Amino acid sequence: MSNNDMDKTVRQQLDLPDLKNLGAEGGGCINQGVVYMTGQGTKIYVKTNTGSEARQMFDGEHASLQAIHATGIVRVPKSIKVMDNPMGGAMLAMEYLDIKGLSRQAGNLGESLARLHLSNSEAEKGAEKMEGYVGENCQYVSEFGFPVTTCCGYLPQDNTWDKSWVSFYAKKLDFQLKKIEKEYNDKEARELWSKLQLKLPNFFEGLTIKPALMHGDLWGGNAGELDSCPVVFDPASFYGHSEYDLAIAQMFGGFSERFFQSYFKILPKQSGYSDRLELYKLFHYLNHWNHLRSGYRGSSISIMKKLVK
Repeated sequence: MSNNDMDKTVRQQLDLPDLKNLGAEGGGCINQGVVYMTGQGTKIYVKTNTGSEARQMFDGEHASLQAIHATGIVRVPKSIKVMDNPMGGAMLAMEYLDIKGLSRQAGNLGESLARLHLSNSEAEKGAEKMEGYVGENCQYVSEFGFPVTTCCGYLPQDNTWDKSWVSFYAKKLDFQLKKIEKEYNDKEARELWSKLQLKLPNFFEGLTIKPALMHGDLWGGNAGELDSCPVVFDPASFYGHSEYDLAIAQMFGGFSERFFQSYFKILPKQSGYSDRLELYKLFHYLNHWNHLRSGYRGSSISIMKKLVK
C-alpha cells in the first residue's frame, strides 16, 4: 500500500473527489498528520496511525471532540469521520485550523475551560427547571465516565459509568499500576498503591463533586490559539472532577499564570486542592511510565510516598 492508496480512501470516504494532498504536518508523538485542500478551498487535517489500537483511539478522540464542540464553549477542530487506513490501523479526518502557540488567548482559555467544566452542572439546573425533561441543549450527565473508551496516549481508559468519583478514579490508577506490575514487577509501587487505595476517600472529604466534561489530556502541547480565540485539541474526554484537567496543565509548562487566574475566578480552589492536584498528577506520571518506560518511575514513586504520609 502507498500514500496514493490513502489519498484515494480519504477522497472516497469523505466524498470529496477533488481533494488534494498538501503534505505531512504534525500528528503529535504517536500519530502522523496530512493536510488536504478541498475543491472549495478549505483544508482538512487527517491523522493516521497504523497500530492495532488506532481505531479505538480515534473513535475516542472523535467522540471527545464532538462532546466539547457541542457545548459551544471551547473551540476545537470539528471532527468529521473515523476511517480505516489502507496501510493498517485507522485515520481521523477533522477541520484544519492554523493553530499558533498559546499566548494572548491564555486568559480566555482559562475562563473557557472553567465554563466547560461548569456546563454539565448548568445542564442539571436547566433540566430541573424543565421538570425532568432533558432537551437537546440540556443533557445532564449524572455519573462519571463516558459513552466510549478514550485513550490517553495510546492506552485505553475504562470509562464505564460510575456513580462515585473516588471509585472511578481509583480504577484509572489501578489500570496503570497493574500494567506497571505486569511489566516491571515493582514491589515498591505495589506496596504504596495498597496503602494509597485506603486513603483515597480522605482527599475528598466535605466535597460534593459534580461530573464535569474533561479535556482529559490538557498539557501545553494540546492547546493553542487562533487570532480570535483559544483552541484545544487531542482530547481524551470523560466526565470527571473539574480539578483533574489542571494537573497535567501544571506538569510540563505551556500555561501562564494568567490561564490559572482566569480559571479560578470562575471556579475557585476548594479546600484540599493542592493534595488532590498531586493525586491527579500521579495518573499522568504513571501513564508516562507505561508509555516511556521507567524514566518516570521516580516521579511516580515520589508522589505516592508523599500522598500516603
